[in-house]
Amino acid sequence: MKEGSSMPITPVLQFGTSRFLQAHADLFLSEALPGERPVTVVQTSGDPARTGRLQALARGYEVRIEGISNGRKISETRRSDAVARGLSIDADLAEVTRIVAEEARVVLSNTGDAGFRPRPEDRESRFNAAMSYPAKLGHLLRPRFEAGGAPPQIMPTELIQNNGTTLRGLVLDAVSQSDRTYRDWLADEVVWVNSLVDRIVSEPLEPAGAVAEPYALWAIEAQPRLALPCTHPCIQIVSDLGPIERRKLFILNLGHTWIVSDWLARGREGARFVRDVMADADWSARLSRLFADEVLPAFVAAGEADGVADYIEVTKERFANPFLDHKLQDIAQNHGEKLERRIGAFLDWARANGDTGAKPQLSAALERSDA
Repeated sequence: MKEGSSMPITPVLQFGTSRFLQAHADLFLSEALPGERPVTVVQTSGDPARTGRLQALARGYEVRIEGISNGRKISETRRSDAVARGLSIDADLAEVTRIVAEEARVVLSNTGDAGFRPRPEDRESRFNAAMSYPAKLGHLLRPRFEAGGAPPQIMPTELIQNNGTTLRGLVLDAVSQSDRTYRDWLADEVVWVNSLVDRIVSEPLEPAGAVAEPYALWAIEAQPRLALPCTHPCIQIVSDLGPIERRKLFILNLGHTWIVSDWLARGREGARFVRDVMADADWSARLSRLFADEVLPAFVAAGEADGVADYIEVTKERFANPFLDHKLQDIAQNHGEKLERRIGAFLDWARANGDTGAKPQLSAALERSDA
C-alpha cells in the first residue's frame, strides 16, 4: 500500500474491458495469485454503457467454464478477483498517467484490430482519447521516461502476428516527431512481448464475467528480460511462436473452414452449429480422416509433429462442445478469403516442406465456390 492511500499498488495495467481478458489473463492472475489484486483495468472505448462493467470488475466476477476436456463434460464456475480498480481513459486520464509512470510493471491490452489501426488524431501533439491505442501508449509512457522509471513490459494479446513487435513499430511511428532519446528508450529499453492467446469466450455475463470453454492457452515468446506476470498451467513460454500459430491456423481454423465448405456444398443443410457436425457420425469421421491423412503428414514433414496429434484431439473436443452455439453461418463470413488463408496457404506450406501426399478433401474444398 502507498503511504496515505487506501488503493493498492497495481503492477499490471490493462487496457480493455473485454470478456476475453476477463476469462483469460485476469482469471489466470486471480488463480495464480490468490488474495492479491494486481490489475487496474482502463476502459479505452469511451462507451458509457461499459462504465458499470468497470465497477463490477473491481468487485470480482464469475467465469463459467463449459465444454469437454479429456472426454469429460465440464460445467463449473470460477471466481476472479484480480482487478483492484477500473478507470476510464476519458474521466481518469491523470490517474492512468500516474499509474503508468509510477506503478505498472506490465501493460496488458486486448483492444482488437480496430484499436491498433492508425487514426488522424494520432499526429496531434497532445493526448486525445480518439487516438489509436499505440498513439495513446506513446503519450502515456512519456512521463515514465522523463521520471527515469524502469522500462515496463508491454504485453498485447491482440490476435495479430508478432503482436508485440507490431505494437512497438506502431508506437514508434506515432511518436516519430518526438526527441531521439525517448524513441531510443521505447525501441531499445521497453520490453515488447510477442504472444498468442487462444480461448473461445462465447458470451458475457452481466454486469461482468463471461462464459468460456475449458481450453485456454497464452503462449509467450521467450526473450531477454521477459518477466511473466504470473505462473499458470495455461501459460507457456516458447522459443518460437511459429509452430503454435501454424497449429491454430492449419488445424483449428482450417477445420472450421473445411466444415463450412462442406456445409455450403450441402446447400447449408444438415447442421446449424459446429457441434451438430461433430454429432453426425459420418461427417465427424470425415473430419477425423482429414486431420489424420491430409493435415498431420504436413506437420511431420515440417518437423513439427510433436504434440500435434494431441492438439487434433483437443480441437475435436472443442468442436463438439455441447454448450457452445458456434454458428456455421458466422464462420462462413468472408469464406473465400478464409479458404485462401487457411486451406490454400496450408497446401502451399505442405508442399514447401516436402509433403506431396494427396489432399483430396482439402483440394475439393478449395475448388468449391462459396456461392
